[in-house]
Amino acid sequence: MKTRLLTSLAIVITIALLFVLKVYVSPYFFDFFFMIVAAVAAFELSKLLSRSGYYNNLIVAMCFPALIITANLLGFYFELNFGYIALIDIALVLVGAIIAFTIDIFRKKAMSNEIKVRELKNISNFRFVLMRSLHTMVALIYPSLLFMMMTFINHIDQIAFGSIASFNSNLSLIALLFAFIIPMLTDSFAMLTGMLIGGKKLAPNISPKKTISGAIGGTLWCTLLSACIFLILGAIDYFAVAIAQIEIWQLLIIVFVGSIVAQAGDLFESFLKRKAGVKDSGKALPGHGGMLDRIDSYIFVAPYLLIALVIFLI
Repeated sequence: MKTRLLTSLAIVITIALLFVLKVYVSPYFFDFFFMIVAAVAAFELSKLLSRSGYYNNLIVAMCFPALIITANLLGFYFELNFGYIALIDIALVLVGAIIAFTIDIFRKKAMSNEIKVRELKNISNFRFVLMRSLHTMVALIYPSLLFMMMTFINHIDQIAFGSIASFNSNLSLIALLFAFIIPMLTDSFAMLTGMLIGGKKLAPNISPKKTISGAIGGTLWCTLLSACIFLILGAIDYFAVAIAQIEIWQLLIIVFVGSIVAQAGDLFESFLKRKAGVKDSGKALPGHGGMLDRIDSYIFVAPYLLIALVIFLI
């Protein structure tokens, strides 16, 4: 428990420092942070997939976050339309799968040895390489592509959204703050509510400790506290203009649905671990398990929040 608390404190301090750097120095510190986190999570997912029989190219999976963040930052710099940057990101997933296929197709001896070691029968080198490239594509989408949507949120005031007026420069700060708040509050209060009330299990075959009462409590408390934070920020001059771009009812909808999405992300990662037969995705964070264990909710929340902001603000 002590190790878990110390790791949690270190995570909170790191994120707080990144927010300070975003305000006073540059938002690119967050981008570098997201890239490192995504690379570690991609490494863990690649291992989980392999343990489940979905063999893939680990190197390509780990390098993909650097590729996609480079594309995103170039898109922001040259003020490309949001739709074009999104299409480039999707295209890069296909490029990554093709690269994985090309690398493996020329490693005939290595692929033959892997087939023997894994005791795979009635499968040719070509089919095995093709399967590896398709499984690698999965590792590129989850977690990298989805989690790296955090870079869009980090730069939402810089992205070109067609003919609409530009957003206030502090909007990205607030949006990023809620991208962290929603999963944190949901997870914390779902656990507390579940411990206090208990009751029927939410998904016993996937995550035995989660309860329906915890899921409901996590969402309700997250929505309520997020509304309080929103109102407090609105009373501060520094955030007032940016906050004015969002109505309170819009925030309530965004947070309520976002909390449900965060729990879906948590359950999905638990499903992957169950399938792989492991308790934790890795050991990157002492007391917490792997990086994937900590960002599972954020992987789903990042693209959801980006889409929600685009819908409500445009």
